[in-house]
Amino acid sequence: MLKSLFRHSLAALCLFSLPAMVMADEDAAAQRLNTLLSNASTMTADFSQMTLSANGASMQETTGNLALKRPGMFRWHTDAPAEQELVSNGQTIWLYDPDLEQVTIQEMDQRLTHTPALLLSGDVSKLQENFTITWEDSGNVIDFTLTPKVSDTLFDSLRLSFRDGVINDMQMSDAVGQRTNILFQDVQLNQSMNEEQFTFDIPDGIDVISE
Repeated sequence: MLKSLFRHSLAALCLFSLPAMVMADEDAAAQRLNTLLSNASTMTADFSQMTLSANGASMQETTGNLALKRPGMFRWHTDAPAEQELVSNGQTIWLYDPDLEQVTIQEMDQRLTHTPALLLSGDVSKLQENFTITWEDSGNVIDFTLTPKVSDTLFDSLRLSFRDGVINDMQMSDAVGQRTNILFQDVQLNQSMNEEQFTFDIPDGIDVISE
């Protein structure tokens, strides 16, 4: 009788303790990710990007470079032949497509789940409000998996990988299984940066679309 009571009490204790343990691990993951991201007030890098279908077939491969400055400013340039430039001053976003000879202007969506670039350049203090965060720490490499807590998002999951404390790559997966992998190279952090580059000067003769 006493053994049975002990077993039931132990099982109840484990069930009671498990959520607290999970929450503690999520808190640790969020705090660690927040620290790593916040350590970079500015960032420049080259990148290579590959988009894969649900069955793993390559759909598109591009290269480019980027510059980021907190809070919320970024310039993301994709090289030809699929050249595009995405620029934000923290309030407005310009998407320039030279092949179409047009620029689209819209207000910045401040939600981290809608603008992945904000994870690298925006206010990361609300990470845990927007995502369930898990992590794997293997020493010099730390992987974080972010799952949005709402359904109205651009991606179903996002993985950020850091090597020796510096962002190494990012992978996004959407609802249909399509994956976008971005590998960062020649990453430079916390260099002096002119904010004028985060405002887009519209070239003459370009169509302007405002949303």
